[in-house]
Amino acid sequence: MRRVAYVSTDPGVPVFGSKGASVHVQAVVRELLRRGCEVHLVAARVGGDRPRGLDDVVVHELPKITGEPGAEREASARASAAAAAGVLAGLHGEQPLDLVYERYSLWSDAAMTWTRYHEVDGVLEVNAPLIDEQAQHRVLADRAGAETIAGQAFDSATSVVTVSGPVADWVAERTSNRNVTVVPNGVDTAYITPGGSASRDADGFTVGFVGTLKPWHGVEVLLEAFARLVRTDADARLRLVGDGPQREALSARATELGISDRVDLVGAVAPEEMPAELAAMDVAVAPYPQLPDFYFSPLKIYEYLAAGLPVVASDIGPCADILDDGDLGMLVTPGDVTELAAVLAGLRHDDLMRTDLGRAGRDAAVARHDWSRVVSRILATVPTRARSLADDLLGQGS
Repeated sequence: MRRVAYVSTDPGVPVFGSKGASVHVQAVVRELLRRGCEVHLVAARVGGDRPRGLDDVVVHELPKITGEPGAEREASARASAAAAAGVLAGLHGEQPLDLVYERYSLWSDAAMTWTRYHEVDGVLEVNAPLIDEQAQHRVLADRAGAETIAGQAFDSATSVVTVSGPVADWVAERTSNRNVTVVPNGVDTAYITPGGSASRDADGFTVGFVGTLKPWHGVEVLLEAFARLVRTDADARLRLVGDGPQREALSARATELGISDRVDLVGAVAPEEMPAELAAMDVAVAPYPQLPDFYFSPLKIYEYLAAGLPVVASDIGPCADILDDGDLGMLVTPGDVTELAAVLAGLRHDDLMRTDLGRAGRDAAVARHDWSRVVSRILATVPTRARSLADDLLGQGS
C-alpha cells in the first residue's frame, strides 16, 4: 500500500484539533505515514496548527459548511461531503490510489461510493451511531436522508470497522455488507509514557480526569466523590483536563461544596500537552454514569494505562474488558458516589497497589493497544485482491 486518502467530512471534527476525535484521526494518519504511505488528508475542517509527525501529509480542504442548524446546514454539509469524490478523482487521475480511509460522518456517502465504482479499497471507520446522536442532542431535519446516506456508505465500503460492539450492531441494521469488524481505539505508547514521581507533588494526591465536560462522562459524580475524599485528606486535588458545556455548572457545584480551591479546571489542551498533564496525576478516573446504550471506546482509559497511572473506571461498556475485570484498574458501580470516594481513599493510602496497577496497565497498553497494532487490525479487514493478468502486464499491485 503506497497511496492513501484519509477522508473526514464531519465539521465537528477539526482534524488538527485537540478533541478526542481529532486525536484519533491524527493517530491513524501518523501511523500510515510511519509505514511509508503517501497520505492525502481530505477534510471539511482543519482547525489548528499541523500536529507533530504530520509534516508530510497533504491536506485538501473541502468547501466550508454554512447555514443555521436544520435543513439549510444539512444541505451545505451534504454538498461539501460530495465534493470529496472530486478530490479523490483528481488524486486518482494523477496516480492511482491504493486505499481510501474514511471516518464516517452524517452526510457522506460520496467517498465510499467513489471507491466502489473505481475498484479502490475503501475502509469506513464508524465511531458512533451519528444519526441517533444528532437526533437526540442536536438538530436533524432529514433523518430519512441521513439513513439513506448511511446505508449507501456502509454498503459501498470494502470493510467497515467500528469501535465497539453496539456500534457494529447499529451498522449491521443498516447494511447488507457482512465485512463489519470491531476494532477498539488505541494509544501512542511511544509518546504517552509514565512520567515518574518527579512530575507529581510529593506530598499531595492528585485525582485526574481527561475528556470533554459533557453529561455522559459523569464528571459531576467524580466531583461529589472528591468532595468526600477531601474531608479526610488536606492535600488532595482534583484536576479536570478538558472543556465543554458543563464547565460552568461544575465550577458552581465545586463552590457549593466548598472545594473550589481544590479543583483545577484546566480546560482543553493540545495533544502535545497531554503527556505532561497525565504525569501530574496520581490516579486517573473514567467516572461514566449509568447509560442505557454505552457504545464508546474510551480513549482516555488507553491514555491513562499508557501513562502508567492507576485507573478507576465505571463498570460499564468495554471498561471491564479493557481493565481485565479489575486486574489492570479498579472498577466501580456507575454513578455510585460513595463507592468511588472509598476506592479513591483506598488508593490514596496504598502506594504499592498504585505502583502495581500502573506498571501492569502500562505493559498492557504497549502489548495490546498501541496505534500500530490497532491500524494493523484495521488494515487486515481489507480482503487481499487477486492479482490479475492486467496487473502483471502493467506492473501494478506489486
